[in-house]
Amino acid sequence: MTTDYDRLLSESWDNFCDQLKAAGRIPFRDQVPAQPVDRAAGFRLLSRNIALALMFQYENNDPLHPELMHTFDPLRKQGGDNTDAIYHSAQINGTDTYRISGKRGDARYFAVTLVEAGGTPWGGKVPCMLFGDQIKVEPDGSFELFISPTPQPGNWLQSTPDTFRVTFREFFADWENEEPMQARIDRLGDAPPPELDPQSLSRGLASAAQWVHDSINYWADMIEKWKARPNTFLSYRQLDDNKIDATPGGEPLIAYWSLPRDEALIVRVRPPKAQYWAVEFGSYWWETMDYRYRLSNTNCHYAQLEDDGELIVVVSHEDPGLPNWLDPSGFAEGYVTFRWMLADHYPVPQCTQVKLDQLAAQLPAGVKRISPAGRREQLASRRRGIVKRFGVL
Repeated sequence: MTTDYDRLLSESWDNFCDQLKAAGRIPFRDQVPAQPVDRAAGFRLLSRNIALALMFQYENNDPLHPELMHTFDPLRKQGGDNTDAIYHSAQINGTDTYRISGKRGDARYFAVTLVEAGGTPWGGKVPCMLFGDQIKVEPDGSFELFISPTPQPGNWLQSTPDTFRVTFREFFADWENEEPMQARIDRLGDAPPPELDPQSLSRGLASAAQWVHDSINYWADMIEKWKARPNTFLSYRQLDDNKIDATPGGEPLIAYWSLPRDEALIVRVRPPKAQYWAVEFGSYWWETMDYRYRLSNTNCHYAQLEDDGELIVVVSHEDPGLPNWLDPSGFAEGYVTFRWMLADHYPVPQCTQVKLDQLAAQLPAGVKRISPAGRREQLASRRRGIVKRFGVL
């Protein structure tokens, strides 16, 4: 005999699958590059973000029983994730008191933000935040942080009625030696653990499918704003005024690139004095390139500067033998991001696109180079660093 619950579950699953099937039209948007790699990347993004959507909208969306979970890693990405980062988040509310405790670690850049509900798939305004050096840490590396609407002793973030998430960002400069945070979140007070029921699962499936559609379309719409002005570095705020959980302490500068196989893109800038800075590299879909096995970024620890302090980054489909190479990984277009975090100023990188056979002539005579052995060590170091940061993926 079919019950009301059976019908609800069957209809909910069918609707979930139908919405995901409909999302399969997103990789064929008119503006999407028509190359096979871009089409495939769009479908891969859909598949990867189903798990992310279910985590946000169902599995870890109970503010009475929150868990700190990492959102992005080498296999799950969105929205211009930082190659150097671990992102943790938990669902909370604006009325209860939460305690986060554990070991702070020593990532070069560290920040925690509260996020309000808002007009983007990632929420809205950030009402309160702390940088790592604003958090009191005990001599043994332990820390305790409270989140609540009323004052608490020690480290405290004040929640607002619209608060729905807490986000931790750790940006690692030295992948092999900086330690990641180890922490937990607890809501103070008793509440019985939730029981599985058809209604909550139905709501979660519907919300997750909608989030997949909304979030991927949101970032595809955003990339078009930079695509209209290629090779020009602009911040998010210069092109859009949506309130969003952006990284505090420095607005990323982003440029869209499009590169035939017989050309190279030279990006030059003198980095500022900063707590942390980085160069990130990704596809049309706002996914960073594979950063386990390819050179898809550099930062303040790994980049080799010229003797006068200039940073020269080169994008090319062939290895140019330069230390700060960004590998397009088969893509012909995408984005490149410079992050100057807590810097004394925020210089704008300059781009020059040239034919590949003219690359050497466009670079300084004594530009630094890297040997094949040095390149192999760069790649081996990345792999070691990923294992250090994420452990088992």
